[in-house]
Amino acid sequence: MALVDPHGGRDLRPLLLTGDALEAERRRAASLPRLTVSSREKGDIVMLGIGGFTPLEGFMTHADWQGVCDGMKTASGLFWPIPITLSAEQAFVDSIRTGQEIALIDPDDGQPLATMLVTEKYAINKAHECATVFRTTDPEHPGVRMVLGQPAVNLAGPVKVLSTGGFAEQYGALFMTPAQTRALFGSLGWKSIAAFQTRNPMHRSHEYLAKIAIEVCDGLLVHSLLGALKPGDIPAAVRTRAIAALADGYFVRKTVVQAGYPLDMRYAGPREALLHALFRQNYGCSHLIVGRDHAGVGSYYGPFDAHHIFDHVPPGTLQIRPLKIDVAFWCYKCGGMASGRTCPHDDADRLQVSGTQLRKSLSEGAAVPPEFSRPEVVAILREHYASLDAQSPTDPTRRK
Repeated sequence: MALVDPHGGRDLRPLLLTGDALEAERRRAASLPRLTVSSREKGDIVMLGIGGFTPLEGFMTHADWQGVCDGMKTASGLFWPIPITLSAEQAFVDSIRTGQEIALIDPDDGQPLATMLVTEKYAINKAHECATVFRTTDPEHPGVRMVLGQPAVNLAGPVKVLSTGGFAEQYGALFMTPAQTRALFGSLGWKSIAAFQTRNPMHRSHEYLAKIAIEVCDGLLVHSLLGALKPGDIPAAVRTRAIAALADGYFVRKTVVQAGYPLDMRYAGPREALLHALFRQNYGCSHLIVGRDHAGVGSYYGPFDAHHIFDHVPPGTLQIRPLKIDVAFWCYKCGGMASGRTCPHDDADRLQVSGTQLRKSLSEGAAVPPEFSRPEVVAILREHYASLDAQSPTDPTRRK
């Protein structure tokens, strides 16, 4: 039994140039019109470069955008749940023509991330994208706010990627490409791998979900978001240390691999769960852990909407399968972690475990019970919050 195939075929399609081709394209990029991309677009470009968005060749056309919004399929019929688009201000759009190449510029260091052949310029109905992808047009939703705030015109076309945008340099071995995770899984002899999506340190509920997955799979990929975070979120470097401490102390050796990926969160709930599954298939994973309110925000989605959406994906569309797990908590009567499917007791006997509550307790210096998080993890997180206090002891915004 081999690893699952990449999405849409048997081969990964990384668009990152190497060697002489890379150097030549970088020189050429210096003479092209420059478009600085957003943080979200940067993450998408890096994913295109490393093969995480296999088999896409660049940014979507209007027909692709329409098909993805309305039916989660590109114009060619490829399953894709969220539009991958590039937008530009009208003045820039007017200054270029279709058939022209442009340089896409990293918003962080001003260097070329990619070159792109512009094949189409088109406007979109932003409200329609929000209604179909996010299931709301409420501007308070962070994903809706992102779409409503982007420039008026989209540009479509294939890209040649020139850089990993500093992710490889900043995160070192944590930043792994799909080719690298596939090679590592092979070296470990793993065939079935569950992916655990996280932008937080792992508390006891996460640990419980991960161990359920290891019971039915050869191993676990703890896959951390490395892109832009919300204020108050734990930085990736701290999160990595905390997850490593948990894995070293409470998991069997060689059952957990930790890696990171370069996207920003879109907070698209069910549709983002599908995107998470799709690109984890490219990384070689056979399963995705889907817990309560996966990729959600606020009360925009039902707690298990991300479970239900997988039931409406046509058979054969994805090889990766969801591991749908109910809400997990500590039950004092059961004497351990449990879920709504395994615990018969009342809410009064349960300690609900959440990342939001953990961050609140730590930021306020409150006690964190062992039923909530492992002491090794808490120690690392307390050190992080102490460093914030030392850096800005009078800043009222440091604790969100």
